[in-house]
This record gives sequence, structure tokens and C-alpha cells, in this order.
Amino acid sequence: MGRGRQKAKHTKVARELKYFSPDTNYGALERELSVAQQSDEPDYVDRWADDVGDEGDLENQPDTNKSA
Repeated sequence: MGRGRQKAKHTKVARELKYFSPDTNYGALERELSVAQQSDEPDYVDRWADDVGDEGDLENQPDTNKSA
């Protein structure tokens, strides 16, 4: 396929996508969002939070890398 035909085809597809507006199912969207809001689980769980102390703890620990 030549470049002109290829470009025309891409332009046609892009135009169809630009002006395509599917029907929105607001009931399904509302159900999906209400389930997400009712969840008791936090959005993000830091698995390593218990293994690492606070930043201030690093400053108060003795320096073991000093040569005597």
C-alpha cells in the first residue's frame, strides 16, 4: 500500500475514533465507584514499613563504619 493510501486510512481511523462516543452506562459506573468507596482496605500498604525505623533512628545509632 502506498504512503498516500496508508495516510488516508490512518486519517479515517483517527477521525472515527475522535468522533466516536459510546453510550455510557451510568448505573454500572455508580455501582463500581460505590464498591470502591466502601472498601475497608487502604489504597496502599507498605509491606516494609515495620522492618525499617523512622529517619530519625538512623541519626541516633552509633557509627560502626569508623576505623579505630
